[in-house]
Amino acid sequence: MFNFVLVLIAFAVSNSNTAVSGVVIAFMLPSLLLGVLAGVYVDRRNKKNVLFATNILRALLIVPLIFLHTNIFIIYILTFLVAVITQFYIPAETPIIPHLVKKELLLSANALFGMGLYASIFVAYALSGPILLLLGRTNIFIFLVIIFLISAFFASLIDFKETTKRENVRELMENLNVGKEIRTAVSIMARTKVIYRALILLTLAQVIILVLATIGPGYAEHILRIRVENFPVLFVTPAIIGIAIGAIILGSFWNNISKEKLTRAGLVVVGLSILLLPYGSRVENREIVHFINLSLPHLLRITSMHILYVLAFILGFGAALIFIPANTILQEETSDEFRGKVYGALSTLVGFSSILPIILAGSLADLIGVRGVLTIIGIAVLLIAGYRIFFVREEEL
Repeated sequence: MFNFVLVLIAFAVSNSNTAVSGVVIAFMLPSLLLGVLAGVYVDRRNKKNVLFATNILRALLIVPLIFLHTNIFIIYILTFLVAVITQFYIPAETPIIPHLVKKELLLSANALFGMGLYASIFVAYALSGPILLLLGRTNIFIFLVIIFLISAFFASLIDFKETTKRENVRELMENLNVGKEIRTAVSIMARTKVIYRALILLTLAQVIILVLATIGPGYAEHILRIRVENFPVLFVTPAIIGIAIGAIILGSFWNNISKEKLTRAGLVVVGLSILLLPYGSRVENREIVHFINLSLPHLLRITSMHILYVLAFILGFGAALIFIPANTILQEETSDEFRGKVYGALSTLVGFSSILPIILAGSLADLIGVRGVLTIIGIAVLLIAGYRIFFVREEEL
């Protein structure tokens, strides 16, 4: 919500798309500069303490915005600093999960974590505008400070104790060269197929979300013919339900299925749902749909919006099939002394990988239309799924 609110306020203050781009760059740049380095630092520290401290620091950094949110340069500086602190939060957040549950429960734990993470992103996207209107530009930052402090409080309640082995490893790592650690981590990730393929999957899933968020307003306006302000709620709600259902099924019933098979299925589901997103209105105009609608009450008649709800639900379900198994693979295949670096590398990968697609998606949407961009994305995801199904043997992973 902090990021989404800043985008809205930056535009309101400057009335400039360039100023908004500056905000986006400010909170993406630290991931390019600090991802792996932050992971090295966090691997040397108690992850519970890192979670607590980073939430407190982010709360303190937001306080000046309560009084100075009309200054675009202050917004840039504080956005950048909050993003820097967040780079240290990320390698402590997911990697702490294996400390809290047994190995056989990792998939279920990641299912719950996935529900929370994606739901928070989507809900924040949907509610940032209404809450900003409700609270105003000053009170919204007070609200965000309170949320970060609540997060810090709950982080302090985590039952996390480091083992003797962990302490010995930390003492050893304090004497290692940071540059050498980074080179070693990158080398291991590059040589270990199961790790780098899981990283690629998680990067792909997050880049897809960022690109869809970029072209979402154009999709709402040009294809759905609805107000842009209504799109987040109409699209986000069924997507969250899809993620939640996917997480419940994965955690409760499909935990014995191969994680590679689950991710392959997730890629196919996501690719197909994105490919079909632009064509809901065409389905609505089919004769068979008109025939069915004649026999249905007015409230139950099939429209392009109903098709959107179904496809958004399917997209959310598919995202869960990618995100949850891939996260579990990373946690199972990495040690505690290495895991933070992996998630730091993930943050860097997402930063690097998302810049060009976001720029291209916006430009191509203007040139060939949102329908064409969604078609390209859907086909690209299906090609990746086809490659993993037909050319990557499961025993290689």
